[in-house]
Amino acid sequence: MASETGTFSAPPQVHTFDGVLSDFDGTIVDSTDAIVKHWHEIGAELSIDPKTILATSHGRRSIDVMQLYDQSKANWEYVNFVEGRIPQKYGADAVEIPGGRDLLAALEDSGAKWGVVTSGTSALIDGWLGVMKLARPKHLVVAQDVELGKPDPRCYLLGRKKLGLEDSTNIVVLEDAPSGIKAGKAAGFKVIALTTTHALEKLQAAGADWIVEDLRSVSVKGVVDGRVQIEIANAFQ
Repeated sequence: MASETGTFSAPPQVHTFDGVLSDFDGTIVDSTDAIVKHWHEIGAELSIDPKTILATSHGRRSIDVMQLYDQSKANWEYVNFVEGRIPQKYGADAVEIPGGRDLLAALEDSGAKWGVVTSGTSALIDGWLGVMKLARPKHLVVAQDVELGKPDPRCYLLGRKKLGLEDSTNIVVLEDAPSGIKAGKAAGFKVIALTTTHALEKLQAAGADWIVEDLRSVSVKGVVDGRVQIEIANAFQ
């Protein structure tokens, strides 16, 4: 993938961080087809064009989306219920983002400080981790954990706290959505963006520090004195 002004061809560079925080949907797992079916189902229930919902839903918490269309359903009991059934009903429609499985396994095996910060509920993330059989993060921030979702930075600041790194800004965030990139940058962290769900121009406008095509360009080189060495290859330049 390339644009008129650059290519994904930057030479590998190794950067050292205190910790890694990753988004999940669109970054580790591509559940687009499942989510589209889910919102079509919700749209039918609410008599709302699902295209209208889908235009506002990516990278946002379902509770915030429901606030726009049916405030009576903007509660955690309902959102947990409907999100929890997505992996059960549409699990076969999800695929791994290339490199995602290997990166999570490498972070876990290396002893790096890492976690997942997602706009999904605990029911949704637990479902996908089970269906996809991915390395389970010890540190997890889900939609219910914060008062405001992305692009508000509180989710990533809470992720930093869960890693035990409250005093550090030397943290890297992995994201695919502009709202998540903005949240990571507002928290004061570096952000690696993936072109898995959004156009390059939108990731640039959101302020990503590096942009790669997928997680095959991101690898763990080691952990030294508790800090993780991350190689970034073939970034956009």
